[in-house]
Amino acid sequence: MQIPFFGKKEQDPSTPKKKKSVAREWLDAAVFAIIAATIIRTFFIEAYTIPTPSMEKSLLVNDYLFVSKMHYGARLPMTPLAIPFIHNAIPFFGTKSYSEAIKAPYKRLWGFSSIERYDDVVFNFPEGDTILAEMPDQDYYSLKYMHGEDALKRNYTVQSRPIDKTDNYIKRCVGVPGDILELKQGILYVNQKPATPFKHLQRSYLVRTKNNLGFNDETIEDFNIEMVENIDNSNMYYIFNGSEENMMKLKSLPNVDSIGAYITPAGVTSTQSVCFPRDTANFKWNVDNYGPLTIPKKGVTVSLTPQNIALYERLISMYEKHSLVKNANGTFTIDGKVATQYTFAMDYYWMMGDNRHNSLDSRYWGFVPEDHVVGKAWFIWMSYGKEGIRWKRLFRSVKALED
Repeated sequence: MQIPFFGKKEQDPSTPKKKKSVAREWLDAAVFAIIAATIIRTFFIEAYTIPTPSMEKSLLVNDYLFVSKMHYGARLPMTPLAIPFIHNAIPFFGTKSYSEAIKAPYKRLWGFSSIERYDDVVFNFPEGDTILAEMPDQDYYSLKYMHGEDALKRNYTVQSRPIDKTDNYIKRCVGVPGDILELKQGILYVNQKPATPFKHLQRSYLVRTKNNLGFNDETIEDFNIEMVENIDNSNMYYIFNGSEENMMKLKSLPNVDSIGAYITPAGVTSTQSVCFPRDTANFKWNVDNYGPLTIPKKGVTVSLTPQNIALYERLISMYEKHSLVKNANGTFTIDGKVATQYTFAMDYYWMMGDNRHNSLDSRYWGFVPEDHVVGKAWFIWMSYGKEGIRWKRLFRSVKALED
């Protein structure tokens, strides 16, 4: 007689197995699909949509692309308790889609490349750590600068978000750790040399016409440009946004008198669109004349002064989690100790949009820490516009579309 192993009752092979119900089979399939999709989007690739024109004409609004988590190494979830496939807010309700009951430190798996200059990078918006519940799409820190923190707290609900639950942005990395960046008359320089020009780079131009002759919508569309403003309510002066190639084609029209770059002069600042580090006393920078600025690099030490602290204050206190106190005598205290220097614990990057005068990028909010990097824009699997599906963009790599 055969003795059952550890007393386990043997099943009679002649007894048919109980068949799962249809509902149970669907449930099992759904659970498997969710687990598999979560693993894929966490460690391999994730789908994103281009919502704004900040990267046009390199990446277009309603380009659907896959972002590789493998290139730079997948970042492990820092806020793991969350509703699957919902980033930070439940649609229609606006409430959090995650719980901060469990928080994990920043860890990244090994990748097969580092972030290279001019990569198209998806990252968590650095200043998205604080939002206004009633206006989550507005930059809290810009509003704070213009209206004051007390006014915002009186009129709105201020909320915080963890790093991996801030909104996703996509820009071009124009500065890697240690680079020196400068914008002069709208031209970007990296390490004292003009940056690599991109075919689809766009900026604003001032166009003057002859004999009060204007432009019709068909002409603007044919030349693939955007009219920003007709600045004197006549048909003589226009501000157009477009690539240099298309603007030079426009210049050949008989009613065009002149075309020139529309540039904010050096030293001119604006209270409505003040640039990082929002210290106009020491940094009279604007979107066209900016820097020079050195991108922080892990292990590099900088001196701290009242004149440059605005560059590093957020980096020290928010990104690297130290207690920073600015003393009345112009000195600084970090974690309770007087400090005249600071050594960076992370690498940082500088991100800019290819649509230079229509991009909320690092010129406004500063450095992108390495722990905010999500992945590399890889290829487009769907794209559509007013004319319908853009067939020529489908299943093409982002790099190939930029050439």
